[in-house]
Amino acid sequence: MSSQTFDQAKAEAFAEKTIGVMTGGSLALMVSVGHRTGLFDKLAEMPPSTSDEVAKAAGLNERYVREWLGGMVTGGFIDYDAASQRYALPAEHATVLTRAAGPDNLAFMMQYIALLGSVEDGIVECFRKGGGLPYSDFPAFQGIQKEETGRVFDAVLVDVVVPLVPGLPERMAEGIDVADVGTGAGHAINVMARAYPNSRFTGLDMSEEGIASGRQEAKEWGLSNAKFELVDVAAMDLADSYDLITAFDSIHDQAQPRKVLANIARALRPAGTFLLVDIAASSKLEENVGNPWAPLFFTWSTFHCMTVSLAYDGEGLGTCWGEQLAKELLAEAGFTSVETHHVEGDPINVYYVCKK
Repeated sequence: MSSQTFDQAKAEAFAEKTIGVMTGGSLALMVSVGHRTGLFDKLAEMPPSTSDEVAKAAGLNERYVREWLGGMVTGGFIDYDAASQRYALPAEHATVLTRAAGPDNLAFMMQYIALLGSVEDGIVECFRKGGGLPYSDFPAFQGIQKEETGRVFDAVLVDVVVPLVPGLPERMAEGIDVADVGTGAGHAINVMARAYPNSRFTGLDMSEEGIASGRQEAKEWGLSNAKFELVDVAAMDLADSYDLITAFDSIHDQAQPRKVLANIARALRPAGTFLLVDIAASSKLEENVGNPWAPLFFTWSTFHCMTVSLAYDGEGLGTCWGEQLAKELLAEAGFTSVETHHVEGDPINVYYVCKK
């Protein structure tokens, strides 16, 4: 490249951006630690305090807490008064960093950075040889996803999501049959089962860990109308069995998504509804430029969603399969009516209401 066409200012700006990426990745790990140890929650309850006071209140080692506070202060997350050597979490920051923030808590999402980083060696090998990494390579995934989806389900599933389907709350109150595909830890099933005791709920998943978690929660909640089955939905052979089938961010992970969607359509009764919730992205790369979530989506895909599908010789749709392709596959599966909705408090998903 000649010196005449080289833009030095552009190069310096990009170098600055790259340093920011490195700093942001480092801070993500520290924020994850703050979430897991409860430090943000504790700081939100305390007046300005010394590192020793914070450590004692949280029941943690002071030296580690002090170093963590250093990162949080220099990263702009926590305030510091040098004269008194006291630290404080601004109330405005607490609204996105503490468990009390509910669906607005972003600190918990930082846990994905460490999780995905732990499989980098395997992903690099996949770049060289193809294939993918199986679910067993992500032992912490179920727990993190349960926390992620749980906060949304608790906040909006019954009061906002179910009413997206006209008349559905009334029908569920009377009693219908409901299944959740790729139920994971089963929290969605249990939340709905508790809210609608006259309906019957079944969680379907290939994960023994997820099914066990769902069953345990249902037992703790005293639910008699929720059950969980270890099922490969791509091989499911049911007809006219359910009035409502849900799938929360699970279709794009499937090895055989077309078979899964066809099986869902067949398992629905004639007047039934398929409620599909999946990532809010476009199937066209250029339309994702400017979406602040898009880089994270593609990282999730490379390090988890796409690779687990490819590990089972799957299609590898990826996290950003997008709304256009989703509608195409839904039509292919036999759904003639598809409406899309967005839910406040869940900026990363599109809600599809599908009927045959």
